[in-house]
Amino acid sequence: MNSKIPFKDIPEISASWSLRDYAGTIMVRSALGRNIYSVNPGLYQIGNPHTKSEVFVSANYKLSFDVLRKSLKGLDAWILVLDTKGVNVWCAAGKGTFGTKELIRQIRAYQLEQLIETKRLIVPQLGAPGVSAHEVKKETGFKVFFGPVRAADIRPFLDSGLKATEEMRSVKFGIVDRLILTPVEISNSLVYLILVIIFFFLLSGLSKTGYSFQNAINNGILPGIYIVTAYLSGAFLTPILLPWLPSRYFALKGMITSIVIYTGLIITGIIDFHLFSLIGWLFISMGIASFLAMNFTGASTYTSLSGVKKEMRIFVPVQILLSISGFVLVIISNIWA
Repeated sequence: MNSKIPFKDIPEISASWSLRDYAGTIMVRSALGRNIYSVNPGLYQIGNPHTKSEVFVSANYKLSFDVLRKSLKGLDAWILVLDTKGVNVWCAAGKGTFGTKELIRQIRAYQLEQLIETKRLIVPQLGAPGVSAHEVKKETGFKVFFGPVRAADIRPFLDSGLKATEEMRSVKFGIVDRLILTPVEISNSLVYLILVIIFFFLLSGLSKTGYSFQNAINNGILPGIYIVTAYLSGAFLTPILLPWLPSRYFALKGMITSIVIYTGLIITGIIDFHLFSLIGWLFISMGIASFLAMNFTGASTYTSLSGVKKEMRIFVPVQILLSISGFVLVIISNIWA
């Protein structure tokens, strides 16, 4: 570009959400269309910004973009959207797409040094791992200010002169945050849940006299109950109870939850009390719940990449062993029963 971009050529956006925005949020919270929920990278204006208005940096994952613009209601501001391939700020910073090079590229592409007099950018704190403030300053002349963790704190952050309190810097992961994320974890493995239920339903037709579909109909309900409870133990209950479960390993937390729930099934009399079946379904439940709970590490603020890799090295073989052992015991139980 050889000249400054006119304000009229910069897309104007609203701080208010439409019904479509709310519907889209519900969909992506349920893992529907999550990989294609994005906006075009570039510069946007909200309200009636001018050359001294603040510039907020965002990822082009639409939910990140929407949460930011909603928090700017009543303000005149610019939003510079980086091309993060439709990934949210936190994850993109870890992958490098929400990073220094992309930020510098966008600043130069829109010649912000000619458009913005203040020469400052407000970058979300969760994007800090990917952005080198001194390099951005050196290459573009723009000073980077890392904003608060939560978009809801942007107003107080601005009012305090771009200074964040310790509370604004604190990354929280309370029960509401975990509850919001569980639909994604549940939806991501829902197809596998259905396939496993069908598999064990058909397996229930096996007996010492051979195979009977009628046996599958008569005996196939209980395996479905066991699998669903194990599934919910790992994908729902473990994330909800995360801080209160012993161990720092998510996989072990999932095992503990499944044991407690399985014990509850025994007390209620739902469990088949044939010894091999009892042990077999306990092993399968532990394996399923442990694996699903371990998957939640990607959504949690409790873990690091190295910690996740270490946990997988330890527990994936255990999960496989539990599942295979349980499967064998269930078959033996079906044949001997």
